[in-house]
Amino acid sequence: MNLDSRAELLSLTSEVVAVDKQSSFHATSEPVLTQPGLGTTTTTVTTITQTGGDWSTGLLDACADRTTCIVGGLVPCCLDLSLAHHFGECLCLPLLPGSTFAMRVGIRERYKIRQGSVCEDWASVCCCYCLALCQMIRETKLRMKAQTYHVTTALESS
Repeated sequence: MNLDSRAELLSLTSEVVAVDKQSSFHATSEPVLTQPGLGTTTTTVTTITQTGGDWSTGLLDACADRTTCIVGGLVPCCLDLSLAHHFGECLCLPLLPGSTFAMRVGIRERYKIRQGSVCEDWASVCCCYCLALCQMIRETKLRMKAQTYHVTTALESS
């Protein structure tokens, strides 16, 4: 390489660096707000939860839901697991002492059930464990009754 070609190469390199500096300056000073052609997705979800009032069924209304009654009478531990699942807790929760009592208090708080107190919840779970489990499952099923909600997604092109 001769001296003139080296000078040309050096000149071209400094021009490329100058262009690079200018283009990177413009890229950081003007942020990209939307990607071209991708559009915007908007999703609307509506959740309705029934709250307030008393327990929907009494402690002794075990036969109101025959399946729950049979499972609660024969294998209450499975019903306790199902309750933890419905309540949105870890399936290991029923293995902890006092967890059913805590879920009962939680159900009363979540659904704003006025009937009862912490003392009554404790007595129900300790003295009538299977009946309390059945009542809690029935209440959760009734309050979280399967309803169809439509999710609307709109795509706006840019």
